[in-house]
Amino acid sequence: MAVAMSSLRTDDDTWDIATSVGTTAVMVAAARARETERDDALIRDPYAKILVAGAGTGVWERMLDPEVGARIAEVDDEIAAIFEHMGNYQAVRTRFFDQFFTDAAAAGIRQIVILASGLDSRAYRLPWPDGTVVYEIDQPKVLEYKADRLAEHGVQPSARRVEVAVDLRYDWPKALREAGFDATQPTAWLAEGLLMYLPAAAQDRLFELVTELSAPGSRLSVETVGTRAEERREKMRERFERIRELFGFEDTVDVAELMYDDPDRADVAEWLTAHGWSATAVTSEAEMRRCNRWVLPDALYTDGGFSQFVTAQK
Repeated sequence: MAVAMSSLRTDDDTWDIATSVGTTAVMVAAARARETERDDALIRDPYAKILVAGAGTGVWERMLDPEVGARIAEVDDEIAAIFEHMGNYQAVRTRFFDQFFTDAAAAGIRQIVILASGLDSRAYRLPWPDGTVVYEIDQPKVLEYKADRLAEHGVQPSARRVEVAVDLRYDWPKALREAGFDATQPTAWLAEGLLMYLPAAAQDRLFELVTELSAPGSRLSVETVGTRAEERREKMRERFERIRELFGFEDTVDVAELMYDDPDRADVAEWLTAHGWSATAVTSEAEMRRCNRWVLPDALYTDGGFSQFVTAQK
């Protein structure tokens, strides 16, 4: 079957923090910043707001306004509910993977790899044990922006942070090894907010390489690709266009158009189980309900759950 892909993507495209896939990292950081300021916050990221404020992406900076939800509700109650739900999803997702790393560290793992790290600030904000090394793999300009922006504010990593400036479509295992990665030591891997930007074959190849690099005792956690109904996506695009026009938001990248809609994509937990891992999965809906953050009205809930959070051990 054919892979649906927008003209916004090409096989050798690149980006910085203000363009293409890079803008999605700013979107996620904005969600973490908003969550951090809640009285009942599930996570605390004191650096997210700094990273968003310097990115120059416009609309995501406006999302930091605490009144934006109420302003959207004046225009469209359903969009306001979806906006709140999206923020809750990001908070729950972040919390889940924070706990994954906390558990891995408690089990004695001191080698961490974050695939397509974007504006992930875990190397700075999590209480890593002494001797922990966090390898961050991403586009050179994305890594450079994050490090420079936090350094400007005197923020230092809480572990030894090692940048691996390479596109995951190229020979990233070689670059990772050259940066000091030791394939004989257990590793905790994270693929968060990544798989939707890869076609099915590239997803399989990614996990083949991770498996090859993982010593016994290694752990892996993954956010799977969410299901998307095309008709619903188009309706959402029309609604957000109305919001954009009313609030004067400048043109922004349609995030959905950056993703690969590949019907041949493997079930991650099943693939890992078949390749030497012991894997379990929880739906994002179940995790959001467990955290009392499911606010999507029944009338808007049509996709059967957005994604899964997978954890595995080798």
